[in-house]
Formats: sequence, structure tokens, C-alpha cells
Amino acid sequence: MSLAASASALAQESFPSRPVTIIAAGAAGGPTDTITRIVADSMGAHLGQAVVVESIGPANVATQRLTQTRPDGYVLMMTNIGMAASATLYRRLPYDVLTDFAPLGLVSDAAMTFIARPGFPAGSFGEYVAALKQQGEGLNLATAGLSSAANLCALLLHRTAGARATVVVFRGTGPAITEVMAGRIDLLCDQATNTVPFLRDGRLRAFAVTSTARLPGLPDIPTTAEAGFPDLTMSTWHGLYAPAGTPEPAQERISAALRGALGEARLRARFADLLTEPATPERASIAFHRRFHAEEVARWKPIIEAAGQFAD
Repeated sequence: MSLAASASALAQESFPSRPVTIIAAGAAGGPTDTITRIVADSMGAHLGQAVVVESIGPANVATQRLTQTRPDGYVLMMTNIGMAASATLYRRLPYDVLTDFAPLGLVSDAAMTFIARPGFPAGSFGEYVAALKQQGEGLNLATAGLSSAANLCALLLHRTAGARATVVVFRGTGPAITEVMAGRIDLLCDQATNTVPFLRDGRLRAFAVTSTARLPGLPDIPTTAEAGFPDLTMSTWHGLYAPAGTPEPAQERISAALRGALGEARLRARFADLLTEPATPERASIAFHRRFHAEEVARWKPIIEAAGQFAD
């Protein structure tokens, strides 16, 4: 083995030899930022190095930033379902969602909740959908941005109902929820992580959740499948990525540290408080994440194209 090859192998074996940075693709204090900080706090012990979090928004800016970093495993990115949707939502991206990134493992899944303004005349999710069918653009529906999970959930709702509400795009979940509670917005579909405080204190009412099973933290709210709408099942997933070309040993080391972190009781308890499910060891593997990433890009492409709704 040449001297250069020996040095390269030694560097890979000793990875990481300095702190690792995870870019949180979203605003500070938002769901992605929160998930990233919880995971980083636990991953450090498994890597034997500090894991630093840097929040960068919007998500496509963070994603482009990752493509500009050296593919050595020292700069990673935590992002969510919006990454898969962005492949279609943005028709002129400076990167390829399918080839410019190395999936390292899924991290979490969070159900979406269908909610409505106080006093909305629906007693069930079936009546919620019926109201949309009847009134269409006479109802308004908030989203937290065109590439947000809330907007993807709205697209599924519109496809199921065969009718479209008037979409009002906000810059983030907070303003959207505020307007729903004030009665100025009729409908919203957003992560349980974001809506649960308002559901628990009675300021908002959820008609259904998009998970495959009822949420332990909201056991009285039926799933969309239970309500008769199985095509409205989805989750807001988070995943960890490195730049394409990152050495395989570094990828494997990071992925193993992620799985170790997700198995910790402390992390799982913090996720439970957010109504977020940690990924299983299988879902947190590189092989599963690679397949899932491609499947999600393929899933959302026809839905977004049919809606004719693009972000550029």
C-alpha cells in the first residue's frame, strides 16, 4: 500500500477526529431545529466528538450549502419530507436531490393533524371533507410554505376531496396556527408536534391524524384511514444526509451513531413529548433510507405536478 493510501485509510479509520456539524434545514426553534438538537445531543457520545448544530433556512438554502461542503463526514444535514418534494416543487434547483446527497438514516416520523377554526361546522373528519367538497374555494386553508409538510398534506386533501380551498401561504407554522385560532382561516393540516399544545388545552380541535395508528398522546382522535380516507396517510419524516462522495466508512460510522442515539431512553422520551416516533434501526439504516428517499421523490412528483403548484 502506498504512503498516500495508508494515510487515507488511517484518516477514515480514525473518523471523527474533530467535531461534526449538523445543518438543521429550517428556522431556529422550528421542528427540524428541535429534532436536530435532540439527536445531536445524543450522537456526540456515540461518535466520541461534539456534534454542533447550525440552523439555516429556508431549507433549499441549507441543502445547497451542504453541496458546497467537503464530502468528508464533518458537515451533515438534517432535513425533512420537504427535501423529497423539492425535486418537483422547484424546477430549477442548483443540485440534484437524487444524486448529490448520501442518505445516512431516517430519524423520526410525525403525524399530521387536520384542524379547523373554532366553530367550524363539522362533527367528524368525513364532514370536514364534505365541507371542502361543497364549498371549495369558499373555504381558506393555511400552509406554512409551499415546500412545507403542511402544504403537501393540503395537496393530498384536495386530491381526495376533488375540490380545492383557497390556499393562504404563511411564513411558518406559528402565524398559520394563530390565524386559525382567530377564526380568520378555516382549515389547516400541520404536524402534531406543532398543534398538540393547542389541542390539549382546547383552543383547537383535531378531526383526524394522518398516521397509520392513533397517537398515544392523542388517543381520542381517529386516523384518516379509520375515518374512511386511507389515501390521506402520510408522515413528516426527518432524515440525516451527507454530501455525495462522503467515504463509506464515515457514512457507516455516522449511521451507527444515529442508531445508537435513537435507542436511548432519554431521546425517546423527548421525542414522545413532541408526539414524534423515533425511526426503527431498520429505517435508520443507510440502505433503507436510500430506497425510501427515492420512493418519496417518486411519490410526490405526480401529486405536485397534478396540482400545478410550483415554488419557482
